[in-house]
Amino acid sequence: MNFLCICTYFKGQDFFRYCKKEGNKVYLLTKKKLEHEAWPWDSIDDVFYVDDWVDDHVINGIAYKFRSIKFDRFVALDDFDVEKVTRLREHFRMPGMGDTTGRYFRDKLAMRIKAKSEGIPVPEFTPLFNDEDINHFADHTPLPWLIKPRSEASAAGIKKIHSKEQLWEMIHELGDERHRFLVEKFTPGDVYHVDSLNYEDKVVFARTSRYLDTPFEVAQGGGIFRSQTLASGSKEEREFLEINADVMRAFGLKYGASHTEFIKAHQTGELFFLETSCRVGGANLAEMVEVASGINLWGEWARIETAVLKNEKYKLPKINKGIAGIVVSLSRFEYPDTSSFTDSEIKWRMNKKWHIGFIVADKKEEKVTELLNKYTGVIGEHFHASADMPDKLE
Repeated sequence: MNFLCICTYFKGQDFFRYCKKEGNKVYLLTKKKLEHEAWPWDSIDDVFYVDDWVDDHVINGIAYKFRSIKFDRFVALDDFDVEKVTRLREHFRMPGMGDTTGRYFRDKLAMRIKAKSEGIPVPEFTPLFNDEDINHFADHTPLPWLIKPRSEASAAGIKKIHSKEQLWEMIHELGDERHRFLVEKFTPGDVYHVDSLNYEDKVVFARTSRYLDTPFEVAQGGGIFRSQTLASGSKEEREFLEINADVMRAFGLKYGASHTEFIKAHQTGELFFLETSCRVGGANLAEMVEVASGINLWGEWARIETAVLKNEKYKLPKINKGIAGIVVSLSRFEYPDTSSFTDSEIKWRMNKKWHIGFIVADKKEEKVTELLNKYTGVIGEHFHASADMPDKLE
């Protein structure tokens, strides 16, 4: 089978490897500026480049290649590729997620409206379409609020608002772009993420983790990124697995990988849906999940896609029930020396310029938390650097 993997960021190496291992031909469509990245070339049959993504140009290029290569699947490997690939599927009548379903996994407004209509709790929100609706929200919703772009990723472009006057100042600054944003109530709480695999309209694997520092706090405050998996089978984990299954069922993800975030309110303990995506989580969370569970999310996603395409049964590998945690930071050194970190619980070390990071694992949650706290202190004192989060990710 012929897989065309669309990836305009450098990621997903294991997807290519597993896809090739399943006996498929694998093609990569990416940006020219990424041609020298360490793609797994031995698992890629051919590569096609674009300088800038223009829908009509890309469609024409794929149509030309289609004359000699009968593509069987288009796969988007990054958040920013989801909308591109849904449009390609619609044009070439390719099986898989189309425009409407795709919006539930990219457009934060579509997500909230769909979740609310399905009875899934979400923070109070309103789009920025209508002045009367905005004023009603501001007059009836406790401060503070967050203005969020509908189609950015991570915490890019999010602004915290502390008054109605500040809200309208921000809306006026947005001008004709205001329809691309929403405003919602800021709910203090702990943020969790569920990384899962879907097959035959059901969640067949999911692992819940808690951000020890929320992505918003890290992005806005230049902090150190940390997350830790919950104990398998715990009451807290079961709560998140249930609401995650509700989201997947409501949003219609038939098969593939997903990364979904929730907040547990400090005041009430209530769970709220924040956002989801139909891809493997970034920030090396896939590596953390694999250390804890033995499940390679990229690889199993490729196996699921292949099984669906060939009308074969997919079987999930054996799942481990370990505890893992990750700590990652920008580094003030291009190649930080991590030789002083010698604990046997270290299962992964980051190998990226101007970054430092580790994944640790143990049978006990307390030990993993202890190590993450210790490493955060050392990194903060001797390695950490910070940079402002851009309003828009390039």
